[in-house]
Amino acid sequence: MEITIREATQEDFDALDDILAEGDTYHSEALPEVFRPAGGPARPDEFLKQALADQDAAILVAESGDRVVGLAHVTVRESPDVPIFVPRRYAHVSTLVVRREARRAGVGRALMERVHRWALDKGVTEIELGVWEFNQPAIAFYERLGYTTARRSMHRRL
Repeated sequence: MEITIREATQEDFDALDDILAEGDTYHSEALPEVFRPAGGPARPDEFLKQALADQDAAILVAESGDRVVGLAHVTVRESPDVPIFVPRRYAHVSTLVVRREARRAGVGRALMERVHRWALDKGVTEIELGVWEFNQPAIAFYERLGYTTARRSMHRRL
């Protein structure tokens, strides 16, 4: 599969919505107590427009042929301005979704490699991301890319 990575445009909104809906469905089926089906667009157009306009954010899309088969949303963040934290800037990947039929074809790897280059271009040398425990394929994927667990979010139902 030949893959091209580029920054998203407003013309991609329908494709982005389809891909995000696929990822959202995966999460809502696995954790219905946390995630719910959108019942409409996966993300409001305003959310996507703001992400595209933000100089410290990018939505990257993976194309195969004329079809968008994956996306990554990355933003530059700064540590909180409190004494305990070392001042630092880092990139945060909030979303990585690859269409089911395009998985295991290098799409996710190509997107993350482009995320890494984007971050370096922004002067950032560290990337953080979150992944839900149920998503063992994603955890294994990130570990293959060299990511390690730095913190853990825990919960308890009362």
